[in-house]
Amino acid sequence: MIHVIASIGVKPGKRAEFIKAFKDNVPTVLAEKGCVEYAPTVDTNSGIEAQWVDETVVTIIEKWETLDTLHAHLEAPHMVAFRENTADLTEDVSLTVLENA
Repeated sequence: MIHVIASIGVKPGKRAEFIKAFKDNVPTVLAEKGCVEYAPTVDTNSGIEAQWVDETVVTIIEKWETLDTLHAHLEAPHMVAFRENTADLTEDVSLTVLENA
């Protein structure tokens, strides 16, 4: 199982617009071969001292059956279009790709 944590930095004031566009794309992604989970999350103030809350970040939690299915997802036409359509809403992206130990 491949786990992905994608941190998307969104421009100030653009988080809701980005999340809407993201959620519109979710059913198509979930239909992809090998997709197990694909959901946007945002920081919540937990009251835990070590936590840093950032309202300009949307964290995507993903699970894929294999690295091959993850790579196919990244190249899928709907994902290319999604990145193009949301480019003016985002500032940066960072990925952490993990596998079960």
